[in-house]
Amino acid sequence: MLDDFLMRAALAGIGLALATGPLGSFVVWRRMAYFGDATAHAAILGVALALATNLPVGLGTLVVALAMAVTVSVLAGKGWAMDTTLGTLAHSALAFGLVAISFVHGVRTDLSAYLFGDILAVSKTDLAFIWGGAALVLAVLAWRWSRLLTATLNEDLAFSAGIDPRRERLILTLALAVVVAVALKVVGALLIAAMLIIPAAAARGVARSPEAMAVLASVIGAVASIGGLALSLWQDTPAGPSIVVCAALAFALSATVGLRRTPA
Repeated sequence: MLDDFLMRAALAGIGLALATGPLGSFVVWRRMAYFGDATAHAAILGVALALATNLPVGLGTLVVALAMAVTVSVLAGKGWAMDTTLGTLAHSALAFGLVAISFVHGVRTDLSAYLFGDILAVSKTDLAFIWGGAALVLAVLAWRWSRLLTATLNEDLAFSAGIDPRRERLILTLALAVVVAVALKVVGALLIAAMLIIPAAAARGVARSPEAMAVLASVIGAVASIGGLALSLWQDTPAGPSIVVCAALAFALSATVGLRRTPA
């Protein structure tokens, strides 16, 4: 079954959705969208590192994404203005990565795959990496769910309950780094944040509890992955952007339903 490239692509999209659903919910609740962009853009620098040192691309991406996550978490703890800091780090990391890749021979023609993903080229090894990373993220979120939720809702309440919000924020940022490394092959560095934010934003419009929102976001992400692959096969469109388009349509539908439920 796994010899079929479409089956591998579908399983990769579903595996990614399982992780981005609950994690994306926290990104939306904490308004961390820009942080997701910064970590995703840093992934290109990780690609350059991996290509220059003959390491697996996933490993190089994970190392740089983790470094970016820790850096941002430390700076946030020191009171830096996050919008300016994240903007500087995000675009600088992307620029450094693109420049660094240009010095590595033989990868110029593959650059679009790192920027926009190449889910149709997912191998069995990539699939194991994606599902392994997704399982790790889900396990961490399940383990820390109540603490993460409390720290997200009210930091003063978290402190009074013996929860350190800074530690929970660091856990989230590290989980986000893992998801970025996992998602690079599927949707690329420029679209990773979209898969974190859009399904969660769509779920928020109809969910009635945090847990329901997390589950629904995963379902929407999985459906968008399958729908995007179908659109790509039908109309010969890029698979990664097609997945994001389907997620955006789900958000539009959710927003429409939400408006109809709002009293006049």
